[in-house]
Amino acid sequence: MTATVTGTADDVRTAVPAPVPARRRRRRRHRGAEAAWAYLLIAPTGLGLAVFYLWPVLQTGYFSFTEWGPFGGHEWVGLDNYRTLAADDEVLTSLRNTVAYTLLGLLGIPLAVMFAALLNRPRLRGVSAYRALFFLPVVTMPVAVAMVWRWLYNGDYGLINYLLSLVGVEGPHWIADPATALYALVAVGIWTSLGYNIVIFLAGMQAIPREYYEAASIDGAGALAQFRRITLPLLSPSLFFVSVLSVIGSLQLFDLVYVMGGSGQSARANPAFPRIQTVVHLFYDKAFYTNDRGYAAAIVMALLVLIVILTAIQFRLQKRWVHYG
Repeated sequence: MTATVTGTADDVRTAVPAPVPARRRRRRRHRGAEAAWAYLLIAPTGLGLAVFYLWPVLQTGYFSFTEWGPFGGHEWVGLDNYRTLAADDEVLTSLRNTVAYTLLGLLGIPLAVMFAALLNRPRLRGVSAYRALFFLPVVTMPVAVAMVWRWLYNGDYGLINYLLSLVGVEGPHWIADPATALYALVAVGIWTSLGYNIVIFLAGMQAIPREYYEAASIDGAGALAQFRRITLPLLSPSLFFVSVLSVIGSLQLFDLVYVMGGSGQSARANPAFPRIQTVVHLFYDKAFYTNDRGYAAAIVMALLVLIVILTAIQFRLQKRWVHYG
């Protein structure tokens, strides 16, 4: 039995696959079109980052090698600003205060984990209301928060000292006392960031399958053992994310110190100011109070290098304790 071939010559030519080079060219054109669309879509964001972030960083880096006159204008001085910075006791003091604030501020992370675990309990009523109350300081303007807490901390007529007086305790001048000023700032910083951290940890906890806890419960593991062996390891990516953001945010502390501690001459009248001055606050004073903008640029560039180094160390260490599986 012989087979017959039906169809026209055009049909036969159509059935023959295109040559390999032609298919490759079409594939390259397709990928090129996709890449063009991708660049077009990210162009607005990339332009905004370049104009409002990258260019100011480059400009500040250039200004850090210059010296500014009292009426504007600048001249190149090379590494003079950095040499002065390395021997400046005020820079060292502000750096020490910033690092101390950052380390103490990390105490807010286990506090946020604890509250998130409580809010994640099954059949807990009013979870939405609790979340809103915790998150309220996050959406409040930092200056407004600082002004309210400045009144609360007031040593003469503040609410905190009034409540302490009801039980026979004489409260200190919280922001004006070198022994309490830094801790008072840390308490406000933890309070303002607590809601954001709780939301992140709640999302991480709710992403953990309930089957893990049910299996552990069947094996006889209690609530504490389940939290230590299931929740914490699987929450480690969220812990890493929050710790990185907390360190970066704490190293850039400015608004609380500016509003609660003052700036310029008013700040120097505060006996506790040397205990709460931060690097960014020192940068502000040098740039806009003493008008030493070249030196101020050197200070903030040194802070940028410190942030990059600490963030790189955190990313390096996260390989040892963060579990993504």
